[in-house]
Amino acid sequence: MLLLGDYMPRILKIILIFLLFIGFFEAGLLSSYTIITSEAPDVKGLIDLQINTIADFFSSENINSVLIKDPEQVNITNKIAVAENLSALAKVDGVDIDNFNVTTYSGSNGEVQVNISTLGFSSPNTRSGQIVLSGTPDYLITAEGMGNRTSKGIKVDVNSIKIISILKIHN
Repeated sequence: MLLLGDYMPRILKIILIFLLFIGFFEAGLLSSYTIITSEAPDVKGLIDLQINTIADFFSSENINSVLIKDPEQVNITNKIAVAENLSALAKVDGVDIDNFNVTTYSGSNGEVQVNISTLGFSSPNTRSGQIVLSGTPDYLITAEGMGNRTSKGIKVDVNSIKIISILKIHN
């Protein structure tokens, strides 16, 4: 029969290694802060910042919003303005308005953050004097922006749209 006493040296080694890891991490953080700012570090402030960041990351609000809620499919009222802004930001010839995928995690009635996914088309190819228009999309564009709920849907603020990713689709 194994007793807890048989595992004590192993548990103490694990705790010691963990404490040494945290000590080296903190020493590196403080020394890099000193090198970058050329000032003595505010140790309490840096430790409080780390604790607050970790606590915010694992807060029940953040975990519940990501794990429990499914994105809500929404209708946007200014599709053409959003499409023009997306094609300008992504530097593509145009985007597919009919296949906009606009979702949000926010259920509030005020300002909400929206995620936009759509297909983009590249500039027309020219072959020996002819312009050949392709009906197949070349890019998958993902963006986010802020919008306000109205009675007909969400009106997206085109100035708040930011491109998250542009993926080239290989045909």
